[in-house]
Amino acid sequence: MRHLAALITLISLLGGCASREPLDPANFEIETGRLPPADVTLSIPGLGPCTDNPDRRLRLDSSQPINVLVHGCFGSAGEFRGLAQVLAFHGQQSACFSYDDRAGLTRSAVDLHRAVDQLAAQTRSPQITLIGHSQGALIARKSLTELELTAAPGSALTDLRLVTISGPFAGIAAAQTCGKVWLYPLTLGLLPATCYLITGAKWADITYSSRFILEPGALRPQVSSYLKIDTDERGSCRREKDGRCVEADDVFSLDEQRSLPVETDGRARRVEARAGHVEIVGDKHVSPTKLITILQNQGVLRPTEPERLSALNRLLGRVYEDDALLKQNAFKSR
Repeated sequence: MRHLAALITLISLLGGCASREPLDPANFEIETGRLPPADVTLSIPGLGPCTDNPDRRLRLDSSQPINVLVHGCFGSAGEFRGLAQVLAFHGQQSACFSYDDRAGLTRSAVDLHRAVDQLAAQTRSPQITLIGHSQGALIARKSLTELELTAAPGSALTDLRLVTISGPFAGIAAAQTCGKVWLYPLTLGLLPATCYLITGAKWADITYSSRFILEPGALRPQVSSYLKIDTDERGSCRREKDGRCVEADDVFSLDEQRSLPVETDGRARRVEARAGHVEIVGDKHVSPTKLITILQNQGVLRPTEPERLSALNRLLGRVYEDDALLKQNAFKSR
């Protein structure tokens, strides 16, 4: 039974999960920035604004591109509020996908696939870009593979693009024990039962030996580009106290993120960043400056005009409570 004891210890590290924090009414709205005025209001299951507002209706300019952000484990739409505001600052609109964190990843991917199809069918948007982080990266990519689903009428006219960030495409090392099928009978079925108890149905998808990992599937022909951002998280720190790190931000190794079947697609471009797992997308006290630079260099985020760099720094300092950005210019003319 030593395998079960090791599993319970290791499984607590799964998925780059942070504890879910209470909803903050301050996160119910985003600053509109340069967003175009909305001309449609949509109610699509799973999709809503990138806030924690209970009103999940989407208000969009139906003729403009849309970014769909997919959070990671224990996340929420509100956690991408900051990134949505950065996009809005540059005139780009966003929606966020929410899902059951304990559901199987394929089930969540199917739900996302249907939501994106409805979004494309109900708007005239020429382009939809899915941006997924961590576990959300796995769901976002799977949703754009050849799933056996009926497409919504008109959805095939939309150009689809994909960005994944820090996705464990080789399987999560902390779940390695869950993937050892030969242990199931030796533990009298307790091993898979324990894996399910701790993580839910998704446990069967996140191991190195799962079909989800070994057979990731080919992207649909409708996907025109795929940007894969991997993070070298070694030595990163999520939280410090008295000058020492009390919570590491090193969640997934590069080996956990690398996957030959995923990366050999001719549409895939891989970029590696030296950044912590949460640092790359930002949190309450760290702004995602590295991610912003990558997205701009890769043409996902529009460039910031030189005369607006100071305003961008002020926005980042305010949204992410990043004192360093309030005191200095993190972005300069490039």
